[in-house]
Amino acid sequence: MTETDSTRAPIRTGARLRSQVCTAEVIVVRPPAAAVDLTCGGLPMLGIDAEPPGGLAPEPDLAGGALLGKRYTLAADETFEILVTKAGTGTLADGREPLVVKEAKALPASD
Repeated sequence: MTETDSTRAPIRTGARLRSQVCTAEVIVVRPPAAAVDLTCGGLPMLGIDAEPPGGLAPEPDLAGGALLGKRYTLAADETFEILVTKAGTGTLADGREPLVVKEAKALPASD
């Protein structure tokens, strides 16, 4: 059983989303420039107020986890960014393409 379009939250800045398959929750820091099918553990993410169905688990190949406090982005470009506010066991992805942890930019050395 998966969610319907009525329970799916729009992906806009500040939107809070939750996983259907684990405890993961995120907030959108930067909305996508193009369409993104944001999933966690293989199923679409829901709005924070939606009640996820019980008994679902992440797909085995999408169970790498979402790390608390980390920012995730698309591998191809960084036009989309989310922040994990509650860790979970599902992998955050655009459809089935896993998102990557955004690396901190090195600051210039000061002498």
